[in-house]
Amino acid sequence: MINCNNITKKYEDLLVLDNLSLKVNPGEFLVLLGPSGCGKSTLLQIIAGFQNSDSGEILINGEKLEKPDKRFGYVFQDYALFKWRTVLGNVVVGIQEKKNNVEIGMDLLKKVGLEGFAHQYPHQLSGGMKQRVGLARALAYNPEILLMDEPFGALDAQTRKLMQQELLRLLKEFNKTIVFVTHSVIEAVYLADRVIVLSSSPARILLDLKIDIDGHRHYTDNLFLEYRKRILYYINQETGVKD
Repeated sequence: MINCNNITKKYEDLLVLDNLSLKVNPGEFLVLLGPSGCGKSTLLQIIAGFQNSDSGEILINGEKLEKPDKRFGYVFQDYALFKWRTVLGNVVVGIQEKKNNVEIGMDLLKKVGLEGFAHQYPHQLSGGMKQRVGLARALAYNPEILLMDEPFGALDAQTRKLMQQELLRLLKEFNKTIVFVTHSVIEAVYLADRVIVLSSSPARILLDLKIDIDGHRHYTDNLFLEYRKRILYYINQETGVKD
């Protein structure tokens, strides 16, 4: 359980988060949506302990979080791989103290379909392959929670869809709690158990919506389209976009 209680964050004269509160349930896939600059990534970094809030608190299973914690794995949009380390070296960078780190790393590379690329370097990989490395690295120390900051935002449409499917496949095996930031309404409905739509900064919650679709989700199904339409209504109201 993640509790974000009354989180406020200000950058000089810009108030980004103002007394924002939300909860993430164990095993839940929560997606944060909202306009650019509304504070989605800032909130994610505060949850991770990468930034401090000006007021409020983050509780993990009732325990106050004040610094980065290995209960979290973090997947970045820009991959954040060490270019001088091999693929395997990047995956095991956080678990080098473990005697079986190579075994763990190779097992994860197999799970993300990169077993044959263990000794390649990041510049030799495509964007989708780099993000698979980032995902394997985040899973390497078996965190309880994955925080994902627009991880597929830089990928082409086909690769993005493949990575969404890959993420859902891995979740069946690893069973993690996920907080996922995206700008894509379609991606949110495809992946999420629950979607939170945030307003322009200072962020407030416009919509907290449970996505209740059984089985595999298809972009053209009526229920999928209804959820997409409902979310878009709130986003368009906020941004002033007209259908």
